[in-house]
Amino acid sequence: MFVKLLADFTVLIHFLWIVFLFVGGLWGRRKRLFKIFHLSGLAFALIIQLFDWYCPLTHLEVWLRAKHHPNLTYTGSFIIYYIERIIYLEISRTLVLLFTILLMCFNIWIYLRK
Repeated sequence: MFVKLLADFTVLIHFLWIVFLFVGGLWGRRKRLFKIFHLSGLAFALIIQLFDWYCPLTHLEVWLRAKHHPNLTYTGSFIIYYIERIIYLEISRTLVLLFTILLMCFNIWIYLRK
């Protein structure tokens, strides 16, 4: 049961990380440390997309779920279910790469405007 909770918590952290990548530029304009962390995260997201890698949080979640029960179908809470639907969208790799590049351009624009 504890491993399942860790897997659900990993999905929640993954969701929050994605939200941070989208809106982190708003915080990064005022805080230098946020800016460095946010731009590093965006660069990491771009590298993941360019090399067709999986996010380490995805690997962690899959590993935790396999530890909990390898043959278990999804029976988590509805909140985790819908968060997973948002995180693991069924779209092409090319679209994900395009959205990642657009997200980076948008955040760079936020950082560079006066």
